[in-house]
Amino acid sequence: MKKILVSILEIGEIAIIALGAVFIVRNFLIQPFLVSGSSMSPNFSNGDYVLIDELTYRMREPARGEVIVFKYPKEESTYFIKRVIGLPGERVTVSGGIVKIYNNEHADGLVLGEEYLPTGLSTSGDSDTRLGNDEYFVMGDNRQFSYDSRVWGKVPKKDVIGIARLRLWPPSGLTVFAAPQYP
Repeated sequence: MKKILVSILEIGEIAIIALGAVFIVRNFLIQPFLVSGSSMSPNFSNGDYVLIDELTYRMREPARGEVIVFKYPKEESTYFIKRVIGLPGERVTVSGGIVKIYNNEHADGLVLGEEYLPTGLSTSGDSDTRLGNDEYFVMGDNRQFSYDSRVWGKVPKKDVIGIARLRLWPPSGLTVFAAPQYP
């Protein structure tokens, strides 16, 4: 009888440790995310299962070109996945299909080269947005059909959950993501 009780206690101890590890990983390190919609096509598709790294942005700020998951600023129970275009303190303009970034380094504006977009894709809409401290301008890769900062504005840093690191599903689309390099 004593052996059975010791075995049950050991199983309970293992279960508690496993649940604690899952809780820590899930809430502080990595979070799964299911892409819903086509705003990030062709780079992310409806139904893609992505792992989000929640730790990186505790150590550094998001970089231009990274794909992030964040709470939608107008409804915090909704999560979006978009690409970071504008960084804190910058001005972002969209006009005539061209995205320009204005900052201390590029006072006359830098036309954003976006090799991750399909050839011939034009960025629709017109906007002129100045970002404050801790604010980001984000856009979907499917520019014609993306509901993003051109429509509803800036994303506060506090709403950023993490960076998309790995696509797990579909298996044929297994991909590790890195931010694009801009000239």
